[in-house]
Amino acid sequence: MSKIYVGNLSWHTSDESLRAAFGEFGQIVDSIVMVDRETGRSRGFGFVTFSSAEEAEAAINALNEQDLDGRRIRVNLANARPSGGFNGGGGGAGGGRW
Repeated sequence: MSKIYVGNLSWHTSDESLRAAFGEFGQIVDSIVMVDRETGRSRGFGFVTFSSAEEAEAAINALNEQDLDGRRIRVNLANARPSGGFNGGGGGAGGGRW
């Protein structure tokens, strides 16, 4: 599976219209427009997951910088979140006197 990020969405774009716009490029496993928890209003971006990387690549190439619901959308591969917990923060050197 391959997930793509869709940015600069219109406030009126729904999960269904997002799926419809991307559906011609392959089998969609999931599509979602992210909404604000408190207001229920679109946050202006979403994700579409295709069953293959080839389908996702075709959608990116065809729809990046194209018009959807009156807005020019940005489409690219979604950044994978690193698995695992907090990575890092090197230790602080103690401030003691020598």
